[in-house]
Amino acid sequence: MEESRIVTGFANADRSLPDRGSGNLIEAAFTELKPTDGPRPLLICFSHLRWGFVWQRPQHLMSRAARYFDVIFVEEPAGEVAGTDHLRLQSVAPGVTVAVPVLAQAQSYVANRAQARLIPALLRDRPNAARIFWYYTPAAVSLSGDLPRDLTVYDNMDELSAFRGASPDLIVQEADLIGQADLVFTGGRSLYEAKRGTHANIHCFPSSVDAEHFRAARLSDRSDPPDQAVIPRPRLGFFGVIDERLDRDLLAAVADLRPDWHFVMIGPVVKIDPASLPQRPNIHWLGPKTYAELPDYLRHWDLGLMPFALNEATRFISPTKTPEFLAAGLRVVSTPIVDVLRDYGEAGLVAVAETPEAVVLSAEALLFQPKDAWLEAVDQRLATHSWDRTWAAMQALMSEAQRRSGALAAPLLQPATTAV
Repeated sequence: MEESRIVTGFANADRSLPDRGSGNLIEAAFTELKPTDGPRPLLICFSHLRWGFVWQRPQHLMSRAARYFDVIFVEEPAGEVAGTDHLRLQSVAPGVTVAVPVLAQAQSYVANRAQARLIPALLRDRPNAARIFWYYTPAAVSLSGDLPRDLTVYDNMDELSAFRGASPDLIVQEADLIGQADLVFTGGRSLYEAKRGTHANIHCFPSSVDAEHFRAARLSDRSDPPDQAVIPRPRLGFFGVIDERLDRDLLAAVADLRPDWHFVMIGPVVKIDPASLPQRPNIHWLGPKTYAELPDYLRHWDLGLMPFALNEATRFISPTKTPEFLAAGLRVVSTPIVDVLRDYGEAGLVAVAETPEAVVLSAEALLFQPKDAWLEAVDQRLATHSWDRTWAAMQALMSEAQRRSGALAAPLLQPATTAV
C-alpha cells in the first residue's frame, strides 16, 4: 500500500484560501490529493464499512476497480465532532482515496444535511469525468440521490436491515436505491433469491477469494505468531467480525465438551458486550489481526470453525471466510448457514453441524481424515471463484448496462478480455 496522507479540509486549506465556505476548502484539499491527472472515470463508493476495518468484499472489489477508475471510498462520518464540517481525505492504495465526513454536529437530521453538502465537493474538481456511483449502504441515497452520474450500481453484500442496531429506514432507502440502480449485485445465492424480483438487471456474485494470499498458509516455513505459539494443539480457529452473528453459547458448549481442544478466536468485537464472550481456559480471544497476518495464524490451526448463530442476521450471509479457509488448506466445520450448506456443504468441501455434539463429532472425523483428494477438489472449485474473475464479470455487466442506456458517447470502461 501507499504511505497514507491525511488532509483535513480546513487545516490544509487555511494557508492558501480565504474562508469562502466549506465547499471551496474541501475542494482545495481534494485537489491536492487527486489520485491521477488522466482522463479516467470516477467511481464513488458509499460504504457502511471502513476501509481500515476487516478486509473483505468492498476492499477486494474497489482495489481492483482502481485499475480502471479513480475510486473515492466514502465512509460514514467519523466519531469525533469538529468545529466545522469538512472531509478528511486519505490515499490508501493506488487509485483509491478514502473520504470521511467530519461533522460539527452529530444529530441525525443536521448530520445528514451536512454530509449532503459535503459530497458534491468530491465531484466539482472533475466536472467532465464519467461517474459511477457504487453503493454498499442504502442510507447513502439521501446524501447523493440528486447528484448526476452515468451509472448506478448497488452491491447488496448483506441484508443490513436484519443486523443489530439497523435503522428502520433502511428498507425504504433500499427500495429507493434499487429504483435508481442500473445494476444490482448480491453477495450470495439466498440473498439473490430474496431480491431477484426487485430489479430487472440483478446478478448473484457470492463471496470470492484471493486464493494465492491464503494458500500461503499451506507453506511449512511460516512461523507461529508469538501470541498463538503458546496455545496447545489441536487448535480450531475462527477469524472475522465477532458480533451478534457468532453463536457464543455453541462455542462455549463445544469447548466444554472437548477441554483438550483449543479455540483461537481472531477479530474485532463489535455491537456486543465483550463481557458476553464465553471465557474458558481453552478459548483464546486474540483480537483483530491484519489481512497480511492471517496466513501465519491459519498455518498453525488444525481446523477452521464457523459457529454462526441461526438468526435473522445470518439468514442471507455468504461468509467470505469459507473460501478463505479452504484456500488455506483447512477443513471447516460450520453451522448450517444456507449458502455455506448449498455452495460448499453439499459438495463435501465443508462439514455442516448444528448442535455442540454434532460439531464435536464432525471435527473429530475431520482431524484424522487424509486431505489430498479434498485439497484437489477445493483447488478446482476455488479456481473459478477469484476476486479477479468476479470483478471482470461485474465490469462486463457495467459495460453492457452503459451500452443499453446510451448515456455516454464514449465507453465508460472496456469489458474485461481476460479473467484470472
